[in-house]
Parts: sequence; structure tokens; C-alpha cells
Amino acid sequence: MCAKYRVKPVEYGHWVESKLYSEKPPWLGTRESYDMLVRDIKLANRLGFTCGRTKLGVMDGQLTPVSNWREFIKMALPVAEKYNFRMLPEIHSPSRLKSKMIDDYVDFIQKEKTTPWFGLNIDFSVFRNRRSDGGAQGGPPADMAGGPGGPGGRGGWEAGEPSKVEEMIPLLPYVHCCHAKFMEMNDNCEETTIPYPEIVKMLVEHKWNGYLVSEYEGADRNSGGAFTAVRKHHVMMRRLLGEA
Repeated sequence: MCAKYRVKPVEYGHWVESKLYSEKPPWLGTRESYDMLVRDIKLANRLGFTCGRTKLGVMDGQLTPVSNWREFIKMALPVAEKYNFRMLPEIHSPSRLKSKMIDDYVDFIQKEKTTPWFGLNIDFSVFRNRRSDGGAQGGPPADMAGGPGGPGGRGGWEAGEPSKVEEMIPLLPYVHCCHAKFMEMNDNCEETTIPYPEIVKMLVEHKWNGYLVSEYEGADRNSGGAFTAVRKHHVMMRRLLGEA
């Protein structure tokens, strides 16, 4: 299928299922978490993936990772290197680029010299600066008050100021893949809720060399609207990359 459609595998989505046995502590142990990572790294390598959306178990609504993440990630680093695989936890709204969580990740990356085998995946939802109106794709508005799992779903509008695009600049050496999130594409092939021109310009100016993965979370994503939206997103990205 990859050969037929001239695409190549990039990002393997996987979780460390810390709450596999219980929603409350104690959660999955360090050795079991490591074994789960090793399984997925080997599977990803067999399938041709070089990056992973390595979602860590979380402890709260701000997506703070479980307390033993450093231990099992450090154990898995030699395996990741052997199989040419980059473990990249996703930084997704409501998380912010200016936060203790990001500081902890960067401190670990620098202290343990994990680059490139452990880094970051920035989801562009962190830059989202306005609500969708639901009009461009039809159906109800994609987002309402509430965070992940609330009325607006994972892609819903979260309260508070979005991260600033320039806050990503010091993180770029650790970012190997981004989720190029989009909620609403208008008829001019423009994303109406995320400042894409500013984001793409920043990435090009800083000579970032990674992958942008199209990820649609509009109101009609489960009723066929994603096909048109993804096409519009690709048109927009080609235009912005050509202009930057």
C-alpha cells in the first residue's frame, strides 16, 4: 500500500498503558512499562517507522506524565537506538510550552543526552487561538467549553491563553515530528483557528528538518468530511512552504 500510494511510514502511534490495571495508583511498574515500550519499538521498526507518538500515562487533566517515566524511558534508550526509533511524547492542549512539564522533559533530554532517541512531538493545538464556527465543514461547532473528553471532545476549546509560536524555538532541537493539527479549513484552503503562516515561517527560518503529520479534528471528521479537509490542508501546506 505504501508503494502504491507513494508514501512512507513516519510515526507509529503507541501508549505506555500505565493505567492498564487500575485508574488509581499504584500504576504499571517500571519494568512492565519498559517491556511495553520495547514491544512497540520492535513492531514499529518492522513496519518501517522511525518516529513514535510515545504517549505516556498521565496523572491529571493537564496531562502530567506518570512519576516513573524517566526510569523506563532511560531503560529503553539503547533499544530505541538499536532499532532507529525516536520516542516522542505528544505535547497537546491543554498543556503549554511554557510549563514545568516541558522544563522537566528538556532537563531530562539534556541531562541524559537522549537526542535523537527521546524528544518531543508538538501538537499544533497548543497554538489554537480561536473557536471553530462549524460553518466551513457543516454540522455543529467542533468545540464548546470544556477540555479533553468534555463536550467539545479532544479537539475542543480549552480555557486560557494558547502557547506563543516563538516559545517553540528553543525546543526545535528536540522535536522530530509535529502533529499539524487542523480543525477547520475554509474554501480558500486556510486553517481558521491556528496561526499556520506564523508557524511554518518560524520552522523554515530556523531550518527545522522534521515531519509534519496532518491531523484533522473537525466537527465532521467521522462523517466523511476529513477527505476534503485533508486535501485542503495539503494545498495550504504546499503554499505556505513555498512562500516561507
